Amino acid sequence: MSSKQVAPYGSWKSLITSELIVKGSIGLGQIALDGEDIYWIEGRPQEAGRNCIVRRAPDGGIEDAIPRDFNARTRVHEYGGGDYAVSGGTIYFSNFADQRIYRKLRGNEEPEALTPAVNMRYADMIIDAARNRLICVREDHTESEREAVNTIASVSLDGNDASRVLASGNDFYSSPRLSRDGKRLAYLTWNHPNMPWDGCELWVCELDESGAVQNSARVADGTEESVFQPEWSPSGRLYFVSDRSGWWNLYRLNAEGEAEALCPLEAEFGQPQWVFGQSMYAFESESSIICAFMERGRTSLARLNTESKKLERIQLPYSDITYVRAAEGRAVFRAGSPTEAAAVVALDLSAMKHEALRRATDLRIDECYISVPQAIEFPTEDGLTAHGFYYPPHNCDYSAPENSLPPLLVKSHGGPTSATSTTFALGIQYWTSRGIAVLDVNYGGSTGYGRAYRRRLNDRWGIVDVDDCVNGARYLIERGLVDRNACAIDGGSAGGYTTLCALTFRDLFKAGASHFGVSDLAALATETHKFESRYLDRLIGPYPERADLYRERSPLFFTEKLSCPVIFFQGLEDKIVLPNQAEMMVDALREKGLPVAYVPFEGEQHGFRRAENIRRALDGELYFYSKIFGFELADEVEPVRIDNLS
Repeated sequence: MSSKQVAPYGSWKSLITSELIVKGSIGLGQIALDGEDIYWIEGRPQEAGRNCIVRRAPDGGIEDAIPRDFNARTRVHEYGGGDYAVSGGTIYFSNFADQRIYRKLRGNEEPEALTPAVNMRYADMIIDAARNRLICVREDHTESEREAVNTIASVSLDGNDASRVLASGNDFYSSPRLSRDGKRLAYLTWNHPNMPWDGCELWVCELDESGAVQNSARVADGTEESVFQPEWSPSGRLYFVSDRSGWWNLYRLNAEGEAEALCPLEAEFGQPQWVFGQSMYAFESESSIICAFMERGRTSLARLNTESKKLERIQLPYSDITYVRAAEGRAVFRAGSPTEAAAVVALDLSAMKHEALRRATDLRIDECYISVPQAIEFPTEDGLTAHGFYYPPHNCDYSAPENSLPPLLVKSHGGPTSATSTTFALGIQYWTSRGIAVLDVNYGGSTGYGRAYRRRLNDRWGIVDVDDCVNGARYLIERGLVDRNACAIDGGSAGGYTTLCALTFRDLFKAGASHFGVSDLAALATETHKFESRYLDRLIGPYPERADLYRERSPLFFTEKLSCPVIFFQGLEDKIVLPNQAEMMVDALREKGLPVAYVPFEGEQHGFRRAENIRRALDGELYFYSKIFGFELADEVEPVRIDNLS
């Protein structure tokens, strides 16, 4: 056996290239069951980021269910989700280019438009077969001078453009769910300044034979209670997830209309509703629920008996599970683990055997090149504890010179009300296989650790998250695991803001990368889309009443405190964080004389979906760090222009 080659950290040659990552990788999303057929969404970088609906037949055959020139992606809330519904082989989906709903009959070549070519968007569709219509969330953008109007609406399947508003008057709606007899409709709603994870209401109404709404009643008052995923059982009992206990747990309404806890646990059976169509549980039968729940950053699957309320864990080799669907004797979900990329997985509930139907990547990387995350807890400000996943450098072909320590890349996830995952990600292994350590931080404000942890960020965005990223890096430095002089931080969107704050208001990191990050909070508050337009009321304070705080925590106005190099990546069609957020910061750093790079992407929105841009962002960030920290790259990558680099 040949001995390892000795090379400095950062200079190891890796088989996990950016080309390999985008060539062999897809995104996997919304899953649906239709009889014996299974459907899911594939996000394909090689097709300009198109979302394709895929069908798997009972014989195992997999085929694209919509033509190549259609993209199943809604822009409701800009983040979308809940892009399609299917019944009897007929698919109803929102097409990205024009945001109209299309119907695709099985066997027909071309989908047909069901909604008119007006400025409306649709998401979270369900099928009301008895009344020959869809029920969905509708977002009306027809009047540009006002804020978009969100409602629960119906769309006729007769092709006559007929639609009817079923619920209106509040700022936001989600999760319309029809009882199996078609007589009752449940949905969620909330108002500014709440986000759905802050508080939302659960409503139930009756529908008459024509589909008109009658006798609406609020069954969960969510001013401070976050409700998630209402579902009707086969017999017509209403179930939902609520965090009223401090944790997102499962409940159902009893005969008196009161909420009854099914399985109280210090665990999360829900998720923040950044997108529509999320599903953490599903009915196998009236007495059996298949559910996923997160404990300390790791997700498990279980079967819950609704009569005895007994929860039985299902042993699976996965640590991240979502998009749970079920039918008698089987469940289908998306799952991944530290050594397995995300996959659409089918589980036989009788034999307890699982099968990966489609993987996010078919690349098989030898485990000797894979860095397995270590869950860490570390002390942070105010005597509290924060969480993260540490990935040590790992490549079985290399070792580093004695008495040397690796560079560290700290990752701050987006949201900020979100969480990082332990699912195998080539984008992290890209770094660790080159000899760069990674710390993926679930800072205060992240989900998965209960409501109190999630609310740590209230009024303190730009402080708590930054402290936790800094303290996570210090924790590793103090244990002699990483080089204190080669610590970098990166993040996208809200994570980009955390990155810029850490680089501006703290002095630990020596470089950083902002991917479509926020630099001016007031600009974000006044220019962003409706869904997040009041998000900062809780995270910072009301605007303009607390304009002082917005300025005080905006890196753009304190570039004199920033003394390390930064690279920026930005989509030029981003409607959530506008390009000027990056460009103003770049101009300020250029004028100051700091090393700075700017990589804009034509045709990209919030997040990069095109293969060539994903590659450019990965390689560009690596190139930038190699120049700043002074290590040689094992392979040539396309250079990035770095201004003010001596």
